[in-house]
Amino acid sequence: MTTSGLQAANSDISPTEPPLSGNGGTEGDRVLRGSDLARAALQAAKEAAGNKRKAQSAKGKVPHTGSRKRRRWSGAGADSRDPQKFGALLGKIAAERGWNGQLANGEVFGRWTAIVGAEIAEHAKPLTLRDGELTVQASSTAWATQLRLLQRQLLAKIAKGVGDGVVKRLKVHGPAAPSWRYGPRHVAGRGPRDTYG
Repeated sequence: MTTSGLQAANSDISPTEPPLSGNGGTEGDRVLRGSDLARAALQAAKEAAGNKRKAQSAKGKVPHTGSRKRRRWSGAGADSRDPQKFGALLGKIAAERGWNGQLANGEVFGRWTAIVGAEIAEHAKPLTLRDGELTVQASSTAWATQLRLLQRQLLAKIAKGVGDGVVKRLKVHGPAAPSWRYGPRHVAGRGPRDTYG
């Protein structure tokens, strides 16, 4: 390049003005601009990092060797690292922590109407579920008898709704009678009886 061409290329640089920070720097007697400035900054950063690593190894500290697990991005297909549905994540957590049995027990009570049907749910409500035995209270003695006759069908519906093995037996109680005991003293005996329903 001729002297006139070099002067024309550097005509916008005033030799008396210092370069603005970030807009240019000097390397020797040459003014750096654009990609040359970026390369010089990168080289300076690499040298500084190398000096820091050497100083750490001299002090006895082990420098980072890049053994940290690198983040891998999922590809075009489905992957466990892709966003998951909330219900699926909760199911996975419940399985890992052994909560499936307790959740199934709660599902019997929470979805009782959907499992057994509106008509049966209107006249029978679940009370307890212990060791696979579901205790149900009927609204009348007639409904208690009906539920005992439908026990196999009810167990099949419950197994279909919440899974096999959650409810193994069904115990049906009639309606709760009011207590006729008042006060600390009472007379032993049968007391009044009725079907209450």
